[in-house]
Amino acid sequence: MNEENTDNSKLCLKTIYELLGENFYIPAYQRGYRWSAIQVKELLDDIWEFSQNDGDKASFYCLQPVVVVQSDGHWEVVDGQQRLTTLYVILHYLEKEHLRRELNEAYKKPIFSLEYETRKGSQTFLKNIQESSADTTNIDFYHIAKAYEEVDRWFRDRDYNDNNVFLGTLLAKPDTSRSVQVIWYDLTDECKENDYAVDVFSRINIGKIPLTNAELVKALFLQSSHFHREKASLKQIQIATEWDAIEKSLQDPSFWYFIYKPQPWQRYDSRIEYIFDLMKKKPSGAETFHTFHEFNAAFKASKEANGRVNIDPLWKEVKDYFLTFDEWYRDRDLYHLIGFLVDCGHSVRDLKAKSEENNSTKTDFKAYLKKEIRKEVNCQLDELGYGDKELRKVLLLFNIQTLLSTKEADVRFPFDRYKKENWDIEHIRSQTDKEITGVSRREWAKDVLEYFADTRDHTIVATDGVSDDIGGFISDLRKLLNADKIDDSSFKSLYEKIASYFKEDEVFELDGVGNLALLDATTNRSYKNAMFPIKRRRIIHNDMNGVFVPICTKNVFMKFYSKKLGEVMYWKESDADEYLNAIKGVLQEYLPDQQGAHE
Repeated sequence: MNEENTDNSKLCLKTIYELLGENFYIPAYQRGYRWSAIQVKELLDDIWEFSQNDGDKASFYCLQPVVVVQSDGHWEVVDGQQRLTTLYVILHYLEKEHLRRELNEAYKKPIFSLEYETRKGSQTFLKNIQESSADTTNIDFYHIAKAYEEVDRWFRDRDYNDNNVFLGTLLAKPDTSRSVQVIWYDLTDECKENDYAVDVFSRINIGKIPLTNAELVKALFLQSSHFHREKASLKQIQIATEWDAIEKSLQDPSFWYFIYKPQPWQRYDSRIEYIFDLMKKKPSGAETFHTFHEFNAAFKASKEANGRVNIDPLWKEVKDYFLTFDEWYRDRDLYHLIGFLVDCGHSVRDLKAKSEENNSTKTDFKAYLKKEIRKEVNCQLDELGYGDKELRKVLLLFNIQTLLSTKEADVRFPFDRYKKENWDIEHIRSQTDKEITGVSRREWAKDVLEYFADTRDHTIVATDGVSDDIGGFISDLRKLLNADKIDDSSFKSLYEKIASYFKEDEVFELDGVGNLALLDATTNRSYKNAMFPIKRRRIIHNDMNGVFVPICTKNVFMKFYSKKLGEVMYWKESDADEYLNAIKGVLQEYLPDQQGAHE
């Protein structure tokens, strides 16, 4: 085994040049080589593009991790054999077709060797790929031969100088300004039991769980070579224990969704990685292992004269970052103010930087947060309508501020449920029958029939012949549902009768703020066109069964903001006006002067 790779660095970056002369062994638990021509071409294109970008600030092009275990004079490959095999094919091609002499003569080191446990003769095959055909019955050799054909096809379009540039970039030495590297992860010390490598392979490959930045950074922190021998075990236990405590806090949904806004392209299985990304300012679109590279560079920069990395300040920085979030979470005001701004798209990293600016006090920071919130809801509510971008922010802030104003109760807005359950804006009173077409008409009729049947069965009826009306509606709805096709005139006639019964024939601005509230996606979809009392019934049912309902949405359907009592089954223009005035009053601290004065 090459002497250069027997140092204490178990997790590091290695150039492809440093892999030359090594012996790699692909164990039986690995699947065979399966890279397609497209994947081979993409790797060649990426390396070539890197070689041409002289102005690129990146000092190296990094491939995915190669995870290995040292055994009997070779490296057993736990993860990365597809990349290693493809690199071997490329180097073999350039050795035979470009250099036309052994790589050892030009670079003083031979190509690394590969041997597959399940494929006898694999080393001989790899040394003579160009003499093999792709129609072999050996499936692994078939795919390797097809990869060689793609490499040959790719280089055929380039001249001798291009090939020189490509090879020079691919095999650049560690001390050069630009090189191609892999993340080298040596698990030898962890493999105390014979099947450990198999366990790691199963987790990474069979379970489809990729090696993450968090795992790589953790390995950096826990390398025993960073510590004095007599203190290594205790220090490693301390960091590992504190790491687990941080991760446990971040796995708490109420904590996590207060500082994190889910993105479709971003997922954190290990949530401490989010803190690492914030610390290292990972930009959107950055390469996968950006954060690990930044930490690796920080570790190198922290090496002391004795060669050891000064771990304490590096780990303290991680803890301090987390503890800032923990302090915010425990402060009820900060929890709500920051949670709102994060949902609006503010960077939690920028908020943290602002909190530490010029020895800012907590009072100063809260004042800053409120100023930023005012910018988010800088609008006239009377002019706001369904579809306006500020509307969701206004309704969310209304719920948050309502809770904050209740000082005697330590109730918090559940950002986790709000984000996971996809709460959105919905009309309190439904729109006209024109909005209900096709299958929606049957769904609407079923909902109304269920409501009336339940009302009659519980004898919850008013006076003035209401019970007779209900019986008639039940009969008409059943006829409508039994019809093969619901025609426009029959539906419109019945809709107008029921709308009049629920006093929803009154005309007012249905898209205004006074007729809009936050509603969860499930209720929204199933009751989108329902009339007010039917939505109200569902909201009450949800609340009684522990389903989260934002406090202001519940208040709306309980007619809490309406001054006129006794008409709990109707939503009229006066109700909408009084609800709008309530929003203006609660958000007075944040809204600009409103055209309509609140009471």
